[in-house]
Amino acid sequence: MSKMKFLPLLFFYGALYFQLVLGVRFSDDFFVNFGAEHTRQPDRSATTIQLGLNNVSGSGFRSKYPYLYGHLSMKIKLVGGNSAGTVTSYYMASTFKRWSELDFEFLGNVSGKPYILQTNVFSEGKGGREQRIYLWFDPTAKYHEYGFMWNQELILFLVDNRVIRVFHNTKDLGVPYLEYQPMYIYSSIWNGESWATRGGLDRIDWEEQPFLASYTGFNLRDACAVTSNEASAMHHCYKRLFRSSYGWAPNLALSPAQIEDLRWIRKRFMIYDYCTDRKRFRGRQPPECSRNWP
Repeated sequence: MSKMKFLPLLFFYGALYFQLVLGVRFSDDFFVNFGAEHTRQPDRSATTIQLGLNNVSGSGFRSKYPYLYGHLSMKIKLVGGNSAGTVTSYYMASTFKRWSELDFEFLGNVSGKPYILQTNVFSEGKGGREQRIYLWFDPTAKYHEYGFMWNQELILFLVDNRVIRVFHNTKDLGVPYLEYQPMYIYSSIWNGESWATRGGLDRIDWEEQPFLASYTGFNLRDACAVTSNEASAMHHCYKRLFRSSYGWAPNLALSPAQIEDLRWIRKRFMIYDYCTDRKRFRGRQPPECSRNWP
């Protein structure tokens, strides 16, 4: 191979190497959508962003494009110390009137008490599917990875690649599935002191402000961005679904290891599960619950 032909390949692989080592820059896929004055980018490579909350405002960011199916994740280090009343979120949501949404909400606590992770699923505007768990590690000490794996049969909620929740496609039971609404990725930190910690009993201590949550390790490589309003953009994502690993077995059903993960979570870390709240649903269990726990 001539030197002239070799140089473009060298440049390509060099760029790929630095992207893998340094990580994806925040601005490649996201932008700050509120509270820009409360955000920081502490590293020169711009691969990390800190979202801040004070007694004036919180802050947040959004993806440039919505996504339809795939494996998406980011790494988060939560607010340390007394974080009571704060809510740090990472979620996906569509912009339809009857919207779809997948939520991670990290509910702060007083110093020495564990964070609570609340997850929720909205399909065609209907939510009320809260689950709350304790985490099995200190989420303020270092970064941990949180993500979704979403295909035509199920949606997995993942923490450090461990399944903590599954939402199956149960259209046959009359439950709408998240299959036609592309969703943007959002993250934010905000004041939730009216409800977030012990039902609002523990309020935010503003002497501790600003409260900072850090985000890095943005991973969208195995997800399909809908880059225009044209129907062809969505059709591209349906086609990619059936060509990608996330749209084929074994990812269409829970593996034995994932079933054990869910049983472990339920036995050791579950605080609240809407599926078992018989009083709330007047003795009836929502139909999807019959399949969403192994």
